[in-house]
Amino acid sequence: MSAPIPTRIVPSVQPSERTPAQIAREFRRRLEGGARLRPAGEARRNPLRLLSLGYTPKYKIELFDTEYYLTNPRQNPDIRFLVAYVVPDRTRPGRTDIYPRIFYKDLSLVWRSASHYVRSDQENWIGKGELRTLIEGDDEILYAAEETTDLPLEIQTALETLNRKIRRVPSDRAALRWILHRGPDDRIEPYRDFTEPRRRARADRRNLVNGGRSIARFTRKHDPTSLRFTAGFEPDFEAGIVERSRSKSRMYGGALGRFRILSRNRKVQYLFIAGPHQVWVIPPQATTTEITSYGVRSIDVLFDGDLCVPGYEYHFMDESQDPPFRVSQIPEGFAGAPSDVDPSRADASAWLDRLPVIREFRRTVLASRRRG
Repeated sequence: MSAPIPTRIVPSVQPSERTPAQIAREFRRRLEGGARLRPAGEARRNPLRLLSLGYTPKYKIELFDTEYYLTNPRQNPDIRFLVAYVVPDRTRPGRTDIYPRIFYKDLSLVWRSASHYVRSDQENWIGKGELRTLIEGDDEILYAAEETTDLPLEIQTALETLNRKIRRVPSDRAALRWILHRGPDDRIEPYRDFTEPRRRARADRRNLVNGGRSIARFTRKHDPTSLRFTAGFEPDFEAGIVERSRSKSRMYGGALGRFRILSRNRKVQYLFIAGPHQVWVIPPQATTTEITSYGVRSIDVLFDGDLCVPGYEYHFMDESQDPPFRVSQIPEGFAGAPSDVDPSRADASAWLDRLPVIREFRRTVLASRRRG
């Protein structure tokens, strides 16, 4: 029987100090030495075409046994993104496989790895990872667990740094079709290359966080004060802060503080984001070290999704339907004013500021920082 996936707590990584030209030469040497590019999209017929199209990496970051080569940022009308080349498990003997992926910044300000995409005259969206089932009364609702595409918290700051490297970000409408699986309109489920490594990791129950059970729940529906953590999985605001960094966001009103914080039992880590008006928490992650070819962890942390409502979340009237109906991802009764930047999103601070964990973060971390 193989050993369980190791865990390790490390500082957030930084991009290599080598120049873009040096990184590009290193990458080409790896290909000349026999490394194989394995895109999932149209470039799979001629993988080296990615380089002739301008997707040559300029930067490199390393986490555990995984290497990430990254281009300059690009954007299309929907997302800001980097083309990434993931080299998982570089210590494995034999020929190296390199996987081109799309890393994009979600409006919750977390960087994610797209699992696939759908584009037609009727649909245009990015796959958000593994499917799960939610039971509501007598109904079973199938949904994509977006946090399964969240990139490791240990590289989020590095990606923020690279995102600010250039001021004029070029437009690119073609990268997704070259690199990602393209699904039919009704394909919510990711493809097997995304799901299979995760299935294998979960097959050994020793790898599961809290035995595969949720670490946070609400004991009363639509009551933020009823949030409870499983003992040991609470954020350790006193001794568990492993990183403080800063970023900016026009939607959130300027400067943001970012705090990576361990749980008391050190099995889980959180990323709290503090803006001028809102504080919210990015979905928690394990401290396991296995990374898949999509650049994400193979092991998840289960939690009630209402713990991780971002500062602004979808809340709008869908006029394209007959009759129109309200679409909202904010708990009922807690939606505030719409965002000036994106009117389809509303302020969720009425919910967030009543969460006990957010109140404790404000009191323990933000207040002490101001005093300091």
